[in-house]
This record gives sequence, C-alpha cells and structure tokens, in this order.
Amino acid sequence: MEIERPQAAQGGDGCLAGAVRVPVKVVAVLVVLPVRMVWDLLVFCARAAGRHVLAPLGNALGWGLVRLWRYLLRPLALTVFYWPWVGLWRYVAVPVGSAVYRYLLRPVGLAAAWALLAFGRYVLAPVGAGLGWVLRDLVAPPLTWLYRQVLTPLGHGVRWLVRGVCLLVFVWPWTGLWRYAVLPLGRGTAWVAVHGIVPPLVFLVREVLAPAWHLAGRVTRALGRGLRWLWRGCVARPLAWVRRHVATPVGHALRQVWRAARTAMGEARAEVRRAIFGTGAPTR
Repeated sequence: MEIERPQAAQGGDGCLAGAVRVPVKVVAVLVVLPVRMVWDLLVFCARAAGRHVLAPLGNALGWGLVRLWRYLLRPLALTVFYWPWVGLWRYVAVPVGSAVYRYLLRPVGLAAAWALLAFGRYVLAPVGAGLGWVLRDLVAPPLTWLYRQVLTPLGHGVRWLVRGVCLLVFVWPWTGLWRYAVLPLGRGTAWVAVHGIVPPLVFLVREVLAPAWHLAGRVTRALGRGLRWLWRGCVARPLAWVRRHVATPVGHALRQVWRAARTAMGEARAEVRRAIFGTGAPTR
C-alpha cells in the first residue's frame, strides 16, 4: 500500500503538524495496526459465533424450555401446588370457616359488643365526665399560666442561644472557609485544567490517536482485500475450475460406465436365465 505523502499544512499549522504526522504514521504501522487487526478479527469471530452458534443454540434452548414448562412443569405444578390447595380451600376451609363464623364468632362478637357498649355507657361516661371537669377547672388554669409565663419565654431564650451557637460554630467558619479558601482553590484548579490539561489532550487525540486509528483501519481493509483476492485467486477459482473441468466430467464418465456395466450385467443375467430355464422363463 502506498503511504500518502504529508501535504503542506493549511490554516497556519506550519512545521509542527508536519513533524507530528510522520511519527503518527510510524506509530500507526507499528502499534495501532496490530491492535486494529486483532480488533477486526475479534469482531468477525464474535459475529460469526453469534450468528452460527449462539443464535441456534439459544433458539433450541428456548424451544426446549418452553416445551418443558408447557408439558411437564406447569401440569406438575398445578397438580402438586395448586389444585390440592384450591380443593382444600373450597371444600374444607370455606365451609368450616362459615360455620365457625355463623355459630361461634358472630354470637360471641355480638355479646362482647353489647357488654362493651353497656360498660362504656354506665361506667366510662360518668368517669370521663368527672375527669374532664377536674382537668378543665383544676389542672388546665395552672398549666396554661405556666406555659405562657415560664415555658414560652424560656423556649425563646433557648432558641436564640442555640441559633447563635450554631451560627458561631457551624455556619460562619465553614462559610468563610468556602468563600475564601475552597472557592478560590477550585477556580484555580479549574483554570489550570481548562488551559493546561485539556488542550494537550485534545491535541493528542486529534493529531495523534485519531489519524493513527484511521490509518490502521485503511491498512487493515487493504490487507483484508489482499487476503480475499489471494483466497479467490489461489483457492476458490482453482477449486471451481477443478470441479467444473475435472470432477464433473469424471463424474459423468463414471456414471455412464456404471450404467453401461449395469446394463451389461442385466443382459448377461437374462442370457444365463434363458439358457437355463428356456426361452419362456421370466427375465426377472
């Protein structure tokens, strides 16, 4: 394959781009080209294996699993785990549960409800009324005064104290650290990354790796075309010529010889039968 000569850089690239392209081509031929050939070979093998091995195997396995589930596992599961429990629920649990509810649980529940209703009406209601009067007239006024005059001012003071401590300990130091240390350091790091690291990486990818990869692809395709031409010229076409001009005529000749031999053997056998059994003997 003829390697293209480096052309003069356009757009102000100058001698730097020309000096970079020559090592790029050397690296492409010595390093990237084998990697690209191995990659193309792996892709071809993976596609062939998926088309001719994995797909038929997966279809056969899926067909077998579907038939196994449909004709063995599903009937077995229904017979062992479904129908016995359905029959137990339908013919045992439901009738027994209905009878227990109707003749035991429902009467007991009605009696308990009547007892609780009577207990609440004649015992709990008077007791609750007395407790409500005690809480409303004896306990609520002192508690209200205590809440308004003592607990509320104390809660406001504790809130302001906790707020000041939190601001002093947890908010202002971290705010200052973020504003005067972390934020400037992050901006400086971002500036260094954007202006000092990204451009060389972009230049490396654009001027070295991408041309090397494309050049390796071209070489691989050229080698593939050459191997395909050698296969057609050295193997496929000679085999086709041998099949067309040698094997086919020889096969026809052997078939004619075999037919002539069969005919001659049949005639000889018929002559022997006529000689032994006479002219009226069957030829078969």
